[in-house]
Amino acid sequence: MDMREIYTRLNRVFQEVFDDRSIRVGPDTTADDIDDWDSLEHITLISAVEREFRMKFKMGEISGMRNVGEMAEIIAQRAR
Repeated sequence: MDMREIYTRLNRVFQEVFDDRSIRVGPDTTADDIDDWDSLEHITLISAVEREFRMKFKMGEISGMRNVGEMAEIIAQRAR
């Protein structure tokens, strides 16, 4: 799975979770960039990403993610 496919799928997940078809995420996207991205929505988002990519993040990975790029890197590493 290449990064383009990962971001295509991540965009779809973010759009569904935040109910906003205009959202486009990139490597530098953070919670500060999306209005409704709070701690509760973060849990919903992580669950939706895990379902989409059929994987589970470790607690340390979740707490250490500073942006969408780090999330995408973890997904890419797991897909190898």
